[in-house]
This record gives sequence, structure tokens and C-alpha cells, in this order.
Amino acid sequence: MEKLHFRLTLSFPRRLINRCGNDRGFTLIELMLVVIIIGALVAMVLPRMAGRSEQARVQAAQADISSNIATALKLYELDNGSFPSGEDGLNALLNQPGSARNWSGPYLEKKPLDPWGREYQYKKPGTHRPHDYDLYSLGKDGQVSADDVKNWE
Repeated sequence: MEKLHFRLTLSFPRRLINRCGNDRGFTLIELMLVVIIIGALVAMVLPRMAGRSEQARVQAAQADISSNIATALKLYELDNGSFPSGEDGLNALLNQPGSARNWSGPYLEKKPLDPWGREYQYKKPGTHRPHDYDLYSLGKDGQVSADDVKNWE
């Protein structure tokens, strides 16, 4: 059998071949275009990411209030017949208060802090829920305002 050999030859202008062989860097214009494109992408993505982090903090606080701390408070109530007093607060979930005879805690592993690094607010009896307790976070601003995350409404 005969082997067939094909030879592909491309003809480029000689100045193009020489230019491609000698140019090994980028021009200033090319670098500036890349920087501008990256800057435009960052300008579009960054505001969306910043809003998401605050939204994630609010959702984490809501999960703590409606699930994590609420479960610990319900377990405390099952063991002791009532929720911790307003004076004992959430510390009763970590350390046995004098009024808790059947305390089987700790009900939480560590002191509950909201995503902004502040303690959750606990009131018993609650102002908004007088039959049990009010539990809330003061939110981003650390003051009673519209951004609070709470266990009522």
C-alpha cells in the first residue's frame, strides 16, 4: 500500500509572519480595554452581591428566632413548666437559673448573637405576645426600627 502524504501550505504575507513572530506583548490599548471590561463587570455585580449579604443576615436572624432559639425555649418550657422569666432571659438556656427545678440544659451550645453581633432581645411576658414571649433582633441599625427581625406579625 502506498502512503499518501498531504502537505498543507498556507501563504501569508511575509510582514504578517514577521509581526506575529516578534510581537510578544500587549499594547496599552488592549490592556486598557481589559481593565475597562473588568471594571464594568464589577460595577454590575458588586451592588447585587452587597444587597444579598444583608438579605442573608436577615434570613439567618429569622431562622434563629423562629426555629433555633424558639426550639430551645420550648424545650425549656417542657422541662420547667414555663418559659424563662424576663430577668433570667436567654441566659436561662445556657445556665440553670434558681427558679428552674427540672432544668436539663444547656439548651443552646453558646450565647445566641444575631448576625450583626448583638444579643437577641427577649421579653417575658411579651408586649406583642403576652401569653408567651417576644423575641427579636434590633437589626442592622441596632435600634428599635422597621428593620427589626421579630417573632410576631
